[in-house]
Amino acid sequence: MQTVDSLDRCLALTVAAAVLFVVANATPLIELSAAGRTSSTTIIGGVAQMWRHDERITAAIVAFCAMIAPAAFLVGLLTVLTAARRSSALGKQAPRWIGEILRWIRYLHAWSLLEVMLLGLLVALVKITQSAQVTADVGIFSIAALTFLFPAILANFNAREIWERIEWTTATPGSGPAGDGSVGSA
Repeated sequence: MQTVDSLDRCLALTVAAAVLFVVANATPLIELSAAGRTSSTTIIGGVAQMWRHDERITAAIVAFCAMIAPAAFLVGLLTVLTAARRSSALGKQAPRWIGEILRWIRYLHAWSLLEVMLLGLLVALVKITQSAQVTADVGIFSIAALTFLFPAILANFNAREIWERIEWTTATPGSGPAGDGSVGSA
């Protein structure tokens, strides 16, 4: 059974991941220098470039998997953990709507492909270093840290415990948890 300490630990990891996610999306990933010119870009800048070069499907997939899904995952997880922690502190059960967010978290995490993006960036770095000077920037280190934080969050997250904390007394028949909706360990 999950204790308040593990809720706090998971909440702390999620807050750290949210801060790193903002840094990863707000700062440049890499800096390229070739023929006296220097250029750098952010994730959104890369998506915008793909869009301008008529790679709209790729741009939409990158935007969803590298920005939208991870952001929604973190916001949903912060909401669930905060509500569960608050309900524990007040001695009440968590509101029923937490269950719906908990279901969405599982799907959003499956589409959060930061580790795939990091691998793609590293392959690009290796290929580009033959023709330009490449410097890793803060954004790429933030993404690397997120690839370790997401599994750490899931290792400390117990969806079953949160399902048990949700108040189902006003629920309509058959609206309880369909399965445990687990994201991490049970």
